[in-house]
Amino acid sequence: MAARYSARMARNQSLPDIWLISDERNDAVLESALRGLPRGSGFIYRHYHLDDPNRWDRFRTLCRVARACDHTVILADSALTATEWGADGIYGSPRSLCPRRRDMLHLATAHNLAEIGIANRLGADAVLLSPVFPTTSHPGDKVLGPAQFRLLAEHSQVPVIALGGMSTERAWSLKWPRWAAIDGLS
Repeated sequence: MAARYSARMARNQSLPDIWLISDERNDAVLESALRGLPRGSGFIYRHYHLDDPNRWDRFRTLCRVARACDHTVILADSALTATEWGADGIYGSPRSLCPRRRDMLHLATAHNLAEIGIANRLGADAVLLSPVFPTTSHPGDKVLGPAQFRLLAEHSQVPVIALGGMSTERAWSLKWPRWAAIDGLS
């Protein structure tokens, strides 16, 4: 695992700019979406809707596709499970990423300054800051908008990945290099 992570990060020299996030609603198109991403992109596997055996089976299938495209694969689960499943890292709330493992990427979710501060203190490798724009994941929820997103992002000590209603067009209008999407990349 550590060798794969080190080799992958050495090749990429940094985190991927584009991240596809799995969800129940984009499950049917994930294989083609993974193939359509630029080589060396990122894939965050969530699939919270599946029970453990089915979640593992689906992960294996999607991981094979992602690896064939040289994508970084992140699991929304514990470091132990990510290691057992062969993921490159974990994704979740900043506190869920502890204890810190140096052989894995740790991608923390954040929605406010307090969560960014926790991610900073606990050594996350990147922060997914959301929601930047209105999103079908959380219809009607308050969004950060471009100005507040940028203000919060300035407080992160690690790269910030924009999330929430993101698409190629919105990433371009935001002029933000790193972004993630569920629907916007499916």
